[in-house]
Amino acid sequence: MKSIIKMAMATTLLTSVASTSFAEEVKLGVFLGFTGAIESIVADMGPAAELAIKEVSESGAFLDGSTVVGVRGDTTCTDAAVAVAAAERLITSDNVNAIVGGDCSGVTTAALQNVAVPNGIVMVSPSATSPALSTVEDNGLFFRTAPSDARQGKIVTDILMERGVKSIALTYTNNDYGKGLSDSIKTNYEAAGGKVTIVAAHEDGKGDYSAEVGALASAGGDVLVVAGYIDQGGKAVIQGSLDAGAFETFYLPDGMVGDPLPLAIGEDLNGSYGAHPGTDSAGAATFADMAKANGFKAGPFAGEAYDSAALILLAMQAAGSSDSAKLKDKVFDVANAPGEKIFPGELAKALKILKDGGEIDYVGASAVELIGAGESAGNYREIEIKDKAVTTVKYR
Repeated sequence: MKSIIKMAMATTLLTSVASTSFAEEVKLGVFLGFTGAIESIVADMGPAAELAIKEVSESGAFLDGSTVVGVRGDTTCTDAAVAVAAAERLITSDNVNAIVGGDCSGVTTAALQNVAVPNGIVMVSPSATSPALSTVEDNGLFFRTAPSDARQGKIVTDILMERGVKSIALTYTNNDYGKGLSDSIKTNYEAAGGKVTIVAAHEDGKGDYSAEVGALASAGGDVLVVAGYIDQGGKAVIQGSLDAGAFETFYLPDGMVGDPLPLAIGEDLNGSYGAHPGTDSAGAATFADMAKANGFKAGPFAGEAYDSAALILLAMQAAGSSDSAKLKDKVFDVANAPGEKIFPGELAKALKILKDGGEIDYVGASAVELIGAGESAGNYREIEIKDKAVTTVKYR
């Protein structure tokens, strides 16, 4: 009898160990420019990604009771060396399982090629938009919830043409993002019959942009398109142009859209316009309410940041593993049809469906639909500056 009892106890113990053996603390890198050229935008993106992490961790339904913690790494947006070092720390020291990020295209490319790919770590970027990232050698490890600037160039052209703009001057921040976007804008705008009077790079971090403004003013144009960064040279070029009386109206691509810009420039920016990735879907409205309840705004790229974290964690659940080598093959599966549509705040529901062997179609905050090399098909929010604030014109 004693031996039977001992065997029963041993069986119970083994069963208990087996049922909890897969529980772990999963670490997700939140790799964004918390300082630098777009820190005012990242102020909402970081908390958005961390909200998805918290939602999954507290669900109790993730990977047999595993929890998730976010570990921040600062890309600075523009300093590739700093970004690579931060990514190296996240992967080799903090031992993250996957990464939300990077944000700006140049630092994202550097971290991907020098750190993530050699270490086999998945990266899902909410805002790196360079067309070059569509063809980068990534071993199937890189995805993004924001559309490529190949599409943004067409959106810029459509908006300018609809507003009757016949000619533009174009300035861009001198990096992968700025160059890729400016090329796309020029190609699309000229193909539509518009005239580009000048394409001029500007460097971030300078104290004086009078030379750049002078060249742009000499070339002229109905509108100055500023493919730069909201907290860096792009902002300074706009202010310098206004001070010199060179331009009155500015087109603001995605890196220039945010409440801090019209607040800093003032009434002189009223009437300028632009666009950034965004959607008026039911998921976007739900996410906006969630953001407000959690103390941040559903600003540019915040929804995409929430979705990036959610996709990684749902892919882990679908793979039954937090290993990037396994989850990378499940990202498309959870992002696209077929399956039950999943919106912000429904991550626990999605986890349970996947655990039970079902399928999901993650819609999220940004109407996620992955195409091609794992990037968003793309939706845009057209904006205009009115009364020193960013207002919505329509969605595209």
